Amino acid sequence: MGIKAGLPRYELYLYIAVLAGALAWAASWIVEASSENVSRKAFRGSVKPGWYYFGRKMDVADFEWVMWFSTFRNHILFALSGHVIFAKIFTLLAPKHRSLVFCAYGISAVLVTMGWTFTALVLSHCTVLYGVAVFKTKWMCLAAGLATLASIKLEPYNSWQETLVSGSFHLQDVLFYGGCGFTIMRCMSFALENCEKKEGNYTFCDLLKYNFYLPFFFFGPVMTFDKYHAQANDTKLTRKEREMWNITAKAVLHLAAILTVDAAFHYLYILTIPGDMKLVSRLSDWCLAGLAYFNLVYDWLKAAVMFGVINTVARLDHLDPPQPPKCITMLYVFAETHFDRGINDWLCKYVYDYIGGDHDKILKELLATVSTFAITALWLGPCELVYIWSFFNCFGLNFELWVAKFFSISPFSTIEGLMGEAMSRRIRGLFNAANFWAIILYNVLSLNSLEFAKLVGRRLIFKGFPLSTISVLLVTYCGVQLVKEHERRQALLEDAQPVKPLDGDKEKAE
Repeated sequence: MGIKAGLPRYELYLYIAVLAGALAWAASWIVEASSENVSRKAFRGSVKPGWYYFGRKMDVADFEWVMWFSTFRNHILFALSGHVIFAKIFTLLAPKHRSLVFCAYGISAVLVTMGWTFTALVLSHCTVLYGVAVFKTKWMCLAAGLATLASIKLEPYNSWQETLVSGSFHLQDVLFYGGCGFTIMRCMSFALENCEKKEGNYTFCDLLKYNFYLPFFFFGPVMTFDKYHAQANDTKLTRKEREMWNITAKAVLHLAAILTVDAAFHYLYILTIPGDMKLVSRLSDWCLAGLAYFNLVYDWLKAAVMFGVINTVARLDHLDPPQPPKCITMLYVFAETHFDRGINDWLCKYVYDYIGGDHDKILKELLATVSTFAITALWLGPCELVYIWSFFNCFGLNFELWVAKFFSISPFSTIEGLMGEAMSRRIRGLFNAANFWAIILYNVLSLNSLEFAKLVGRRLIFKGFPLSTISVLLVTYCGVQLVKEHERRQALLEDAQPVKPLDGDKEKAE
C-alpha cells in the first residue's frame, strides 16, 4: 500500500524536538563517561594526546582513520594530486587516449609505492582471470574469481603471497590486501561483462585500463566494468550546469565532516569505551544505546569521507562513480543497509539480482541472499565474527520479505486498506523502529565486538524493559517518521519533474 499522506506540521516539529533532545541526552552521557574515565588503564593504548590547548585527549582506536589522516595522508595527497594534474593535461591534449594515461599513471604509482613484485602479482591475477574470461562462461569466471579471492583471504595462500611484497614501506600489508582484493573484484566484473559481449572479446589492455585507475585501485569503490569502460572512453567531455560548483561544495563538505569526526574523537570515545566491558556494564541504558548508534554513524561517516574524497577526483575525470553509502539514520530496512555502495552494486548486479530476480519469491530470495552473503564473507575474510554478522543480516533481509508476504494476505491486507493511510503509516513506523534497532545490533557486533552487541541487546530488550525499551523505540519511531516524510517529499519532487521526450517522440510530434 503506497503512503501518500503527509504528516501535519506540528507533528513533524514534535518528532524533531524528541529526536534532537534524545540524541543530545545520549551524547551528554557519553561525554561524561569519556571525561571521567580518560585515565583508566584500559584506555591507555587507544587514547593519546590530542588538543593540548583544550586539555582533551584523542580516541585513536580506529586504525584506518589514523592511517588515512596521519601516517598515509601525505602519500594519498601526493599521488592523487599527481593524478589530477596528469589527467587534466592529457584530457585537454588527447581526450581519446585519456583512459590509457590513467592506466600508465596508475601502474607507475603502484610500481613506485609497492615495488615490482606486488605489481607482478597483480598482473598475474589479471592474466589468469583474463584467460578464463575469453571462454565466455559465467560460472567459470565466477569460480575462478572466487578461487583467486580466496587465495588472498585464506591461509596459507595469503601469507605466501604477502611475503612476495618486500620493502620498507610500513603500510604495504594494508595496500596489499586492498590492491589485490579490489583487483580481483574488478577482474571478475570484466570477465562477466565479457561474457555479455556479443561479438569478440574485450582486450587485455581494456582490463589494465580498468584495473589500474589509481583513485579506485587501493581503496575502491568498485565501479563495474561496463560503466567504467563507457565513461572513460567517452570523448564528448562536457560539464553539466553548476557541476564544478557541486564538486567544490562536496569537497568542502568532506572537509567539514573530517573536522567533525576529529572533534568527536576528542570528546566522545565511542570506539574506546566499548572495548572496556567493565566500564560498559556500569553505564546507563541511554549511554549504551547512544554508543551503539554513534558507532554506526561514525562508520558511515568514515566511508562517506573516504569514498567522497576519491569520488571527487573521479568526477574531475568526468566519471560518475558509485555514491557514498546511505546514512544509518536514514535506514529502517535491511535491503538498503550497506557501507560500500560499490561492492553492493557489484553484488546486486552479478549475484543478488541475478539469482533473486524481482525478489518476491521466498525460496529464490533465500538462495540469492545466502549466495550474496557467502561471497561477502569471503570478501571480508572468513572468521567467526564475519559468519555471525552474515547470518543475522541474511536473516534480517529474508525476514522482511516473510513479514511483507504475511501481511499482504487477507485479512491483514483488508484491515490495512480500511484503516486509512495515516494509521497504516504509524503502524508501519512501529515495525520499522524495531527493525532499525535490529540493524544497529546486527552490525555493531562487526564494528566493536560480539560481547558489546550482546550487552546492548540484553540491556535494551530485557533488563531495561519496559522503560528503556519503550522510550528508545519511541525516539526511534520519531526518527523513522521523519525519514519517511523526507522520502515522501523526495518522491513527490521526482514525480513533478517533466519527462524529456525521446528523439523518436519529437519526430512523431513534428
